[in-house]
Amino acid sequence: MAAQKKASKSNASADELKAYYHDMLLIRRFEEKAGQLYGMGLIGGFCHLYIGQEAVVVGLEAAAEEGDKRITTYRDHGHMLACGMDPNGVMAELTGREGGYSRGKGGSMHMFSKEKHFYGGHGIVGANVPLGAGLAFSDKYRENDRVTFTYFGDGAANQGQVYETFNMAKLWDLPCIFVIENNQYAMGTAQKRSTSSPELYKRGEAFGIPGEAVDGMDVLAVKEAGEKAVAHCRSGKGPYILEIKTYRYRGHSMSDPAKYRTRDEVNKMRDEKDCIEHVRDLLLTGKHATEEDLKSIDKEIKKIVNASAEFAKESPEPDEAELWTDVYAAEIPQKA
Repeated sequence: MAAQKKASKSNASADELKAYYHDMLLIRRFEEKAGQLYGMGLIGGFCHLYIGQEAVVVGLEAAAEEGDKRITTYRDHGHMLACGMDPNGVMAELTGREGGYSRGKGGSMHMFSKEKHFYGGHGIVGANVPLGAGLAFSDKYRENDRVTFTYFGDGAANQGQVYETFNMAKLWDLPCIFVIENNQYAMGTAQKRSTSSPELYKRGEAFGIPGEAVDGMDVLAVKEAGEKAVAHCRSGKGPYILEIKTYRYRGHSMSDPAKYRTRDEVNKMRDEKDCIEHVRDLLLTGKHATEEDLKSIDKEIKKIVNASAEFAKESPEPDEAELWTDVYAAEIPQKA
């Protein structure tokens, strides 16, 4: 194996670095456990793991404030954990149990948390993008200074509804950050084979939307870009595009053998660009933490993840009466 590239110095505090390390490691260990449960037949349907992309959501959540919204597609477990949703409720939902965030009715691809302002997990590629603009529209209508992070992938970046949404978002100067999580392979096709204009952050130029490309394997770079985008939106200048270049280590879903890329390519990315190892190196070389400190964090996280799996296994399946709930909204929010 190639040696891990030495991390550059950081302006982040020791506490911030430890928090990013903790949150990214929680996502990874959780996803590893989810993969195990899927293999055991305890998670049905599709299951899309976020392993490798952890710096994207952790970096952007570091730039967010209380009340900001987020919406994404089906590779969503990491987003839930990053915004503070309970691992027990997330794992129980993955296994279709009553204790899940959608009471077992949403599964891996459809769960929500009004408390944490997380609006899904959506299974149709690109369909969440206009919904994200709608969330941002509601904030502009209420004049509450909130922003919405609307996540989608490099594959969805070629969908027509994305550009219809760009047009409306700029027309109305909506406080929406369009986050393109470019993991380079969409559902299984390399970007160079599917996309004629690979600089996805420039896709908003025709509508007057600024954008930039970001190293998605560096949580600090993501945070810095996120803060810039948030400031742009909060100042009333309208939407912003972040193309965050990242890499998923697993296939598109648990059923994908990922034969469209080589094992050497994946190993090289793990060895040289892993986002968690990057922060680990910053902590150790900066003498912000010892090996024992980091082992202790890992041990704590494994307890949390194992507890979430046990909670999910012990939670009952939802009652048939749940089929008739959550069909219509109980109340329609009005401008304050």
